[in-house]
Amino acid sequence: MENLSFQYPAWYLLFCIVLGLGYALVLYFRDTTFQEQGSRVNWPLGILRFLAVTILSALLLSPLLKSVQNQKKKPVIVFAQDESESVAAAMNEEERAAYQQKMEQLKASFDDKYEIKAYDFGSEVREGIGYTYQDKVSNISKFLNNVYDLYSNQNLGAVILATDGIYNEGSNPLYSGSKITVPVYTIALGDTTPKRDLILKRVFNNRIAYLGDKFTIQIDIAAQNCPASATTLSVYKVEDGQTTRLTSENITIDRNDFFTTKEIILDADKSGVQRYRLSLSPIANEQSTINNTKDIFVDVLDARQKILILANAPHPDLTALRQSLSTNKNYQVEVANINGFQKTVRDYDLVILHQLPSLTNDANSIISTINDQKIPAFFIVGGQSNIQRLNQVQALVNIRPGTSGTNEVQARLAPDFNLFTIGETISNDISTFPPLIAPFGEFDLVGDGQVLLYQRIGKIDTRYPLLLLGDSNGAKRGVLCAEGLWKWRLFDYLQHENHFIFDELLGKALQYVGVKEDKRRFRVNVSKNIFDENEAIYFDAELYNNSYELINVPDVNLTIADNTGKEFNFVFTKTENAYVLNAGLLPVGNYTFRSTTSYNGEQFNYTGQFSVQPIQLEVYETTADHSMLRLLSDKFGGKLVYPNQMEQITSLIEEKGTVKPINYTTTKTKSVINLKWIFFLLLGLISVEWFFRRYWGGY
Repeated sequence: MENLSFQYPAWYLLFCIVLGLGYALVLYFRDTTFQEQGSRVNWPLGILRFLAVTILSALLLSPLLKSVQNQKKKPVIVFAQDESESVAAAMNEEERAAYQQKMEQLKASFDDKYEIKAYDFGSEVREGIGYTYQDKVSNISKFLNNVYDLYSNQNLGAVILATDGIYNEGSNPLYSGSKITVPVYTIALGDTTPKRDLILKRVFNNRIAYLGDKFTIQIDIAAQNCPASATTLSVYKVEDGQTTRLTSENITIDRNDFFTTKEIILDADKSGVQRYRLSLSPIANEQSTINNTKDIFVDVLDARQKILILANAPHPDLTALRQSLSTNKNYQVEVANINGFQKTVRDYDLVILHQLPSLTNDANSIISTINDQKIPAFFIVGGQSNIQRLNQVQALVNIRPGTSGTNEVQARLAPDFNLFTIGETISNDISTFPPLIAPFGEFDLVGDGQVLLYQRIGKIDTRYPLLLLGDSNGAKRGVLCAEGLWKWRLFDYLQHENHFIFDELLGKALQYVGVKEDKRRFRVNVSKNIFDENEAIYFDAELYNNSYELINVPDVNLTIADNTGKEFNFVFTKTENAYVLNAGLLPVGNYTFRSTTSYNGEQFNYTGQFSVQPIQLEVYETTADHSMLRLLSDKFGGKLVYPNQMEQITSLIEEKGTVKPINYTTTKTKSVINLKWIFFLLLGLISVEWFFRRYWGGY
């Protein structure tokens, strides 16, 4: 129904009529243009002009056309099916088919008075019901929250939830904080009878361990209805398809409701992602043995840095350095004499050059390799050092030796040093440490280095650097302008009965020097090293040109291989200036990947590895929780029914009487001036008048 209203008083229409009438009278009854034709012409033309002017002036009053529309909104009934594996475990194929048929019949039993929405849920909430029961986890609270988000502002009538009540992700549905205010009718699936079952319930372990360390695995073991039984907990390492037993422990089950926790300590003896299998030997008449085994993955990182202490000659400093660095489990320290050294420095992450280059050995080839490969290096200056050659091979300090001789110098902490933080103990005590032996001469700071320690000669605080750190030609460098570190280590122990100050000072300095920047022009990153089997695997890649600018001109290929040699090939998607790839889901196992590309005739390769671990939550809890479902229905004003009572839900909803359609009234307002037919009416009136005026000789 439509009503006409005006934004001005309606009696203003009288002025519009008077205006139209006056315009017509003046134009056709006082004008003599059509006097010869007589009144048979003036009257029709006057009426046309009267209507056109009246309508145009009436539009100036901004007339509005209001219409009221009534709409009936059907109540929404939401069906939800738990798609987790535990639901299927309680039914055989025939029972699952019969249940699916009953569920579809229940949906069909709701007539046209209701709007039906169907979802299934497990790890995610999806529209429609698939009846596949393949989800590895069940999250009931997430589904309830989704219902509120989607239907809180609609005419939601009821929720019908079919599940076994087992949830292993998310919060307890009873306390999830869901704000839905409609009845929840639960269909109780599964079996609540505790079975004779041995369960490797939970395993707690760190996903990351360091090579050479020990790590702990905590295992929760449960047993139901298995008194007077025994089992063996075994831990295996799975490698290249072969299993090797690492340890085992016998467990005696002495009661019906049995629970215990065991801790196993293993050695991280090999780097990379390692797969371990925890297994309980089956007991007689056990219902299921699937939940007796669980695989875990541990990423063993080889974070150790290989440090070479290369000396010109035997010296007590070498022992002090080795003993101090060996306390850090992440350092692999090797001491060698320059004259007997046959290896290549390319194999080391940090090289400490003690009094090298020396007067008898300039170590030219080794230092050239260090500079060319940008290997971090730490120089220790002493009486055997070739000062002139030392000034050439590093760009932090320039030493101008005086007459032959040495100075005894103590250390003074530089107040403006900021490359890393210095502990308060070092700040307070380092000036009391015994003097070191430095070359006699002048020391000039050059390049971009920072001084950590200055020289104190006697009682004079000089600006001569004693220990300085910085970058030299794109590589980290450090220079200690004196020898005799062994005295500092002994003095530290004499004063404090430990080596904490010496180890911290040396460790922080070498840690700074040993950090090597990643200068690779092609890099591929996987989002993490260990994925769950329901997680998509994402990669990103970066390619740099010779100026280290990000580019993504060429295509980048990726090949993933499992432990059997089967390969999966992909091509990265280009982003604004990099690459991304979603490799999707992969089966459980260890994988290696190799990525390749070429640019301007150069070939680039990158390799790595990752693992996919199984999710076995659904097989560790197989007893349905119908009491939780009953409480859930009571909380929201619904009712629990069993699969053979599903048809009752229709009558229960109707009997409740709260699920009704809602009538919505909508008022729409639009301006009359926007009506197209008004325009064509005015155009028609004016056009007809104009035609006849021309026809009868008027203008």
